[in-house]
Amino acid sequence: IGYSMNDTVVVFDRLRENKRKFKRMPLLEMINLSINETLSRTIITGITAILALASLMWLGGPTLFPFVFAMIFGIIIGTYSSIYVA
Repeated sequence: IGYSMNDTVVVFDRLRENKRKFKRMPLLEMINLSINETLSRTIITGITAILALASLMWLGGPTLFPFVFAMIFGIIIGTYSSIYVA
């Protein structure tokens, strides 16, 4: 939920900035532009967190495995859904 809500706020903030910058652009194009501008940031943030958690999964042993697996699953779902929620 945290990743999804954070990225939703980022997309809406970018939309607000683009609304001031491109006053004559149609709304649908502006929404598409705003999402495309934040897409790489969203994916890179998710991949970075997954890489750190993957190393914990690999080196953490059987005690941390279920917790880290749940965290990775949540980050994947949160990153995927953040664009669609916005």
